[in-house]
Amino acid sequence: MIEELLPESVVAVETHGDERAEGTTLYPELYPEEQALIARSIEKRRREFTLVRGCARRAMEKLGVPPQAVLPGHQGAPQWPAGLIGSMTHCEGYAAAALARATDLASLGIDAEPHLPLPQNVLPAVALPDEDRRLRGLAGEHPGVHWDRLLFSAKESVYKAWFPLTGKWLDFAEADIEIFMDPGHTTSGGLRAGLLVPGPVVDGRRIAHFEGRWTVSRGLVATSMTVPHGQG
Repeated sequence: MIEELLPESVVAVETHGDERAEGTTLYPELYPEEQALIARSIEKRRREFTLVRGCARRAMEKLGVPPQAVLPGHQGAPQWPAGLIGSMTHCEGYAAAALARATDLASLGIDAEPHLPLPQNVLPAVALPDEDRRLRGLAGEHPGVHWDRLLFSAKESVYKAWFPLTGKWLDFAEADIEIFMDPGHTTSGGLRAGLLVPGPVVDGRRIAHFEGRWTVSRGLVATSMTVPHGQG
């Protein structure tokens, strides 16, 4: 599901429920330094933490990089092996990791959420007035998609792509998301995130927007954002 949202240079590995991610055991072993991070966590947190790192290590192997621990760095962002960029996501019944060589992409972000309406009072904290207006239009034409949850997921993907490039927080109100639908499809399409604050500088150029993709499948909504090199 995540792989179809990403360019060919990205390797993605995912697992749904209790099925095994390709080439992994159901509950891969953690490195001691990872085990220490969740030693006092509840079972749900331990399971998600473990499964998503199993996906990440399989993705490393596919890129020819020896599997290694994935530890949180500044503001909790995952620290990847030298020369790699990546993103991870997990929610109930799903985990995924996407990695690429830093020479192929400047940054990327992925997110998956249950395809359910956002909890009450969350959307006003997430959506800008223009975004809210566009969501109402989409909901009127295509009520089968929970557009509020899709917007939330897209903003999460924006932040995950933004932070490695800037080391700074990005508020929900600092990116304006436009959602597009693929011709002839109602459950997939494109995303454009206009940055409302000065964007990161990549290869000597300041980035004004991110581009991405979305899909709804198997009870989930998934989004991605990628930042290529050479983008103006």
